[in-house]
Amino acid sequence: MLKKICLAAILAAAIPGWAQPKAKIHGHVQDPLSMPVANAKILVANATNEVKYTFTTDANGNYTGEVAPGTYTIMLQQMPNATNAAASKASVGNIPNVIDMQRNVHFAEATDTPVDFDLSRKAFLDKLSPAARKAVADAMAKNAAIIKENAQIKNVNGLILQARAARQAGNVDQAITLDQQATQIKPDSGLLWYELGDSDLAAKKYADAVTNYQKALGLLQADKNSTPEIIASADNNLGEAYAKSGKNDLSVAAYEAAVKAQPTNAAMYYGNEAVVLYQAGQSDAAGAAADKAIAADPTKPMPYYIKGQSLVQKATVDPKTQKIVLPPGCADAYRKFLELAPNSPLANDVRSVLDAAGETVHTTYKKGGH
Repeated sequence: MLKKICLAAILAAAIPGWAQPKAKIHGHVQDPLSMPVANAKILVANATNEVKYTFTTDANGNYTGEVAPGTYTIMLQQMPNATNAAASKASVGNIPNVIDMQRNVHFAEATDTPVDFDLSRKAFLDKLSPAARKAVADAMAKNAAIIKENAQIKNVNGLILQARAARQAGNVDQAITLDQQATQIKPDSGLLWYELGDSDLAAKKYADAVTNYQKALGLLQADKNSTPEIIASADNNLGEAYAKSGKNDLSVAAYEAAVKAQPTNAAMYYGNEAVVLYQAGQSDAAGAAADKAIAADPTKPMPYYIKGQSLVQKATVDPKTQKIVLPPGCADAYRKFLELAPNSPLANDVRSVLDAAGETVHTTYKKGGH
């Protein structure tokens, strides 16, 4: 009787480089928290637990590879940690750290078979020790809190952007409503109370603005992540709210606090203080604030104007010439203002005062620089 001859065996022996067709394998590994597991080993073993193929998961917990057609045991090998060390089988034969497996997985030629490992499934979690299950439960609760927090932050950010747009469009009542919704979601955020203060200020609700800026500052100053810039900005805006409320002493204190919080921006805060005091008719105090602003940054024109305006009120009239006699420092302040801002809408008034006092106005200070 003739024996049946296997053509594939003959070809495999006769043709150099002939390779048996492969089967493909792919899969995903996720931990008890449903997060991808990177750098885990996928072991493909035969019936005697001899590992024939090894694959490694990527950063997303995915892996791919090729195996010879056949039936295998697929093992997940991962270094022990709090959530997998107590799995029922820590090893298989001489293979350590096998925390999960799937037996009798068949791979046919020219197929692509998925083999996933989901460590969040109940069957796996039930194998863990009580301590490990508690660690998983605690981590899940923490993750849930983080997810909720992230959702709140996303919602709040959307409200703030809408409020700013409404404020810019002049819809201040809408802006206040949106900012209030944000503070209700996260009442412990100083930035949100700061935003609400800005909307109140735009709406000329100065008492509310003061209250909300104070609330913002209390939270911002207690938050180690707050920057000097945001604290100083809140103090600066609080100073404006106080000024608009007619509380100039408190306004000055707020501007001084802004300088203390962010000395590098002292020129702006002292300049704002000078404006507030000048508008309130406190000439001497306005002049003193203007001097501090000039000392902080001598390139800003407005403090020179305020200084000149504060001093000009002390001008006298020469009875012989009937010309205005400016007090010391006044003409110099005006000239410096004209030098820095010759095209300012205030420049013509300044020139008129200097002309009336018989003071020389340098041609480079003339309007247009001519």
